[in-house]
Amino acid sequence: MAGNSKPQQLSVRVYSALQSIGCPLVDGLYLTEADQMQELLCTPSLHRMDILKWICIRICPFLREKFSTIKSEQTEEVVKEITRFGHEMMLCKPDDQQLIQGLATPLRQLLFLDELLMIAQDSNDTSSKENSSGDDVVRNEDLLKELMSPDHLSDLVQLMNPVCNPWSAHIRDHLRALQSTLTKTNNTKSSDINNRTHQHLGFGKIDGNDLTKAKELLQSTQTALAELHKECEFLHSDPAGPGASLSPCALKLAISDMAQLMTAFSHVYHTDFKGYCQRAPPVLDPQAHLFQSVHQLLHSCNMELEALQQLSETSSSLAETVKHRQTEKRYWAKGEKHTLPNRLESLKNRYAAFLNHH
Repeated sequence: MAGNSKPQQLSVRVYSALQSIGCPLVDGLYLTEADQMQELLCTPSLHRMDILKWICIRICPFLREKFSTIKSEQTEEVVKEITRFGHEMMLCKPDDQQLIQGLATPLRQLLFLDELLMIAQDSNDTSSKENSSGDDVVRNEDLLKELMSPDHLSDLVQLMNPVCNPWSAHIRDHLRALQSTLTKTNNTKSSDINNRTHQHLGFGKIDGNDLTKAKELLQSTQTALAELHKECEFLHSDPAGPGASLSPCALKLAISDMAQLMTAFSHVYHTDFKGYCQRAPPVLDPQAHLFQSVHQLLHSCNMELEALQQLSETSSSLAETVKHRQTEKRYWAKGEKHTLPNRLESLKNRYAAFLNHH
């Protein structure tokens, strides 16, 4: 049964994913408890290492030959190879061998296995599509060679450097009228040829009106073609222009770079962005005005506290100023230097002596 903790839920999901892609190392186990699945996937063992090796080979079949050269007792070499592969897939650090050995926390191990299985499932879907259309690469190569042939180079230059502006409305109307005229001409062409053949053979004479009409039609057609030729500036372009430097190697390199960028984006999307893109939007609390009122009260309280602090600082500053005035020595009458309290005491004594004398 599925557990309630995050590691137990991940254990069930990873174990189910292994079964869905047909991992032979989990066939016949019939595990039903989440604790048992977590123990299988997170406890260091040869069985767990074989599962990791199978997933890596599933993603990259070229690793099968490399793992076959490593002996069964050389587990450290296997750990290093899987660590290097995980770092290349941006799933772990280059020295994170404890994760591969099963000595890390269960949550880290299960997250690592979950991301590996997601890549394995994606590569399985891609390989099935490639197997179903194995001749696509060959056909694409042939198409590319045909496209880059000298016969189609001028068309490719025009495609890479389009400079023809859209035709205006009056030109489109003229083309429609010309198209209808050419259609009528094609319909009557065969009958005209038969009539002329019969006339040349002595069955009749050539009509001058027909020759005049044909000549006028030919001249109008030539005039329309000349106007179209002036509108299409790309027909006057130099075939040895900027587009002529395009080579099949450059085009292949651009296609290869684009494919690598798309593969990298797909990997980052499935590992980092997919969960966030499919997450439901947060539900807003209907009691939002209460939070606004509390925020306003707290803001007012902060303003009052700040005012009290400024008042306290002002009072302390005034007290220091008064104390400085009282203790500062100044010159009074007769050139004596006294502070304010001493001067007051002196005046008080003189006044008392004056009263006693009288």
